[in-house]
Amino acid sequence: MMLTVDTSILDDLTQKAKASPRLRMNHNFHPANESTCHRLLNAIEPGSYIRPHCHLDPEKDESFVLLRGRLGVICFDAAGKVTETALLVAGTDQAVVTIPHGIFHTAISLAPGTIFFEAKAGPYIPFLQAEIASWAPADTDSASYDYVQQLCALFN
Repeated sequence: MMLTVDTSILDDLTQKAKASPRLRMNHNFHPANESTCHRLLNAIEPGSYIRPHCHLDPEKDESFVLLRGRLGVICFDAAGKVTETALLVAGTDQAVVTIPHGIFHTAISLAPGTIFFEAKAGPYIPFLQAEIASWAPADTDSASYDYVQQLCALFN
């Protein structure tokens, strides 16, 4: 049966993200972590922190299509220097980005209710140590709040 993503699904996902300690919530369309194609909605609220990371697998380029809100996407070199930014704004011609494998990146919500569609190759495999940005704080580290504020400032 076909699934249509409508306002009620998006509103429900936003409420779940707001109630989550991590301020984000996924709605997966793929049936299992082992699936070869991962397709999901990702609701992310301001203040959420996704530690910069990369996907070393050459099949794991990642694409985002912004459905609601504003999303800042940031790419870094291996030392943590910002190399590129993209401001995605829902409903405009700046609503899609593709990030090649091997590029350190993160995404930050710049507006409440931000939701993007994400697609990448599966299966899900936990990050290797080399895929985690050692120069960025862990999401459980108190320094992550200040780091998120620095990233948000790139879009002011």
